[in-house]
Amino acid sequence: MDSLLGSPYLLALLIALPTLALFLSIASKRIPRKSFPSSTPPGQFGWPVLGETLELLRAGQEGRPGSFLEERADKHGRCVFATSLFGDPTAVFCGAAGNKFLFGNENRKVAVSWPSSAVKLIGSCLITLAGDEGKVMRRMLMSVFNHEALAKFTKIMDEVTCNHIKANWEGKEEVLVYTTIKQYIFELTCQLFLSIRDPREIADLARPFTAFLEGAFSVPLNLPGTRFRSAKRAAGSIRKMLQEIIKQRRAALEKGAASPTQDLLSYLMVTADENGRFLTEEEIINNLLLFLVASHDTSSSATTMVIKFLGELPHVYEKVLAEQREIAMQKKSAGEGLTREDVLNMRDSWSVVLEVMRLVPPALGGFRVALEDFTFCGYTIPQGWKLMWSPLTTNNDPAVFPSPKLFDAARFVRSTSPAPCAFVPFGGGPRMCLGKDYAQLQILVLLHHLVNNFRWTNAILDEKVKFDPLPIPSQGLPVRIRPHYDRP
Repeated sequence: MDSLLGSPYLLALLIALPTLALFLSIASKRIPRKSFPSSTPPGQFGWPVLGETLELLRAGQEGRPGSFLEERADKHGRCVFATSLFGDPTAVFCGAAGNKFLFGNENRKVAVSWPSSAVKLIGSCLITLAGDEGKVMRRMLMSVFNHEALAKFTKIMDEVTCNHIKANWEGKEEVLVYTTIKQYIFELTCQLFLSIRDPREIADLARPFTAFLEGAFSVPLNLPGTRFRSAKRAAGSIRKMLQEIIKQRRAALEKGAASPTQDLLSYLMVTADENGRFLTEEEIINNLLLFLVASHDTSSSATTMVIKFLGELPHVYEKVLAEQREIAMQKKSAGEGLTREDVLNMRDSWSVVLEVMRLVPPALGGFRVALEDFTFCGYTIPQGWKLMWSPLTTNNDPAVFPSPKLFDAARFVRSTSPAPCAFVPFGGGPRMCLGKDYAQLQILVLLHHLVNNFRWTNAILDEKVKFDPLPIPSQGLPVRIRPHYDRP
């Protein structure tokens, strides 16, 4: 009995029980609609604290994230509706008009905002700063992804990708795509942003990221057994490793053993913003954490989904192969590797990637916060409310994309391409994803080498895709591969 009482798990449970009992007693009643002014958008708010967060997350886990939005838009209107997500009353803006309003009123009526769970875990960084402070940070980081930087990245990506394919694809009959791509992209990011090449060091840094991401968009309850508690623990581990990396780099810079321009880490450490202020160590860590998360999960998810669709649609694969084969033949005759200009010429391949992102968005949307009371579609949006936009409100709209369930990459190369703010896989306005050109480069360089070396078929037909919160094939997408014997 004494040993049982001494168990840390039982002790944690005993500490948590009073809090849990109080929470359950509060949550036994749903938030009444009359708690908010009648002029606010129609909708429902669910349970105290939880709101409708669990319904949103459950829909994603079941592979139908759009159903949460569709059901409520059908019931309450396709302009804007009210709900409660991640602990905050939230107005969900629908369609291109909603996107345009939010993107066009940044720092006037609205400001960037993220669920409190994400803010608490990531801290002050590029995506969480708003107003003038956010503008200064964004301008400072823009040069990280300028044309010169992307040209340099292309050369390194080309080399790393060739080595990755030799080590992880050649000689294999089957590859588990999501795990393999995740490892590849994280290794690539560690080399480009941190100049880390040791596989063991990369593996140690990657290990906590799964738990971190799972809790970044969750109910922010810091209780034993919750995703948020696990994510806080993972964030602490990542921060300790990044602190040690910064310490080593600082010593290397002082000795002249590292260059101030060699990677993102050095840039963040030695560059002052337009006001002459240098980032604190905490701000450096927060921004590194942001870029590592984006590469470890967002890029891995998007790339995996492209490979999935090419395995399902042979005619689409053939179109991509034709374009990539032509580029490979040109490179071979010139004795050159891929350049940034080559990637920009991969128009057919990029249209395929865009169509994949339309059907399976790499992110379910983003958040803003109302800086003042304002009116939209005849409804009052109170100051302080969270505002959500989602590409799912336009991606499946037949008025925007005819035959929306049909895979048709040509829709992105026709003269009648989607209207502004109707297709927003990278967001829009002043807050458009800073790394969108980098993501394009990352996906297309890998695609170039994959299709020029292999054909593949998906081992599991119609494998379910769950959103947790990013789209991930439920079984990791195993594919059967066959090498080309006439490759360039």
